[in-house]
Amino acid sequence: MTPAHDPSSGLAVGVGLRPGTSTTDILAAVAEVSRGATIRCLATVDRRANDPGLVAAARRLGVPLRTYSATELDAVPVPNPDSRTKVATGTASVAEAAALLASGARELLCAKRIVNGVTVASATVRPSASHRARPTRPPPTLRQPARPVPPG
Repeated sequence: MTPAHDPSSGLAVGVGLRPGTSTTDILAAVAEVSRGATIRCLATVDRRANDPGLVAAARRLGVPLRTYSATELDAVPVPNPDSRTKVATGTASVAEAAALLASGARELLCAKRIVNGVTVASATVRPSASHRARPTRPPPTLRQPARPVPPG
């Protein structure tokens, strides 16, 4: 059963990928599970926190990238655990578990899909989820540098 989605709440999109995956491929995969809904964050396993393609995708979407340890992800019940993922990463799920953790939801809106080698899943963000999700990177800002104060 797919839970109803409240468009005002937005989505957490879990992402599993291989190192070096292009930003273009990541954004295409995210588009598959978001279907035009507002994306509130991308989420993944902590060892992908500095992946250039994923960091660039989050920046381009204007959302934080949230990360979780393999232990945290592995503790989340998911509909499609994978034994090969467990051997490779220490968790049976990256995309589905990360989407659930980042959203605070109990059910996925979209179960995992593989698009161009990128595994993605989404869940509707619950209002109370913001205190549980740890941002690894803040959303990009357009801050102006501080101007020096003229002397005296």
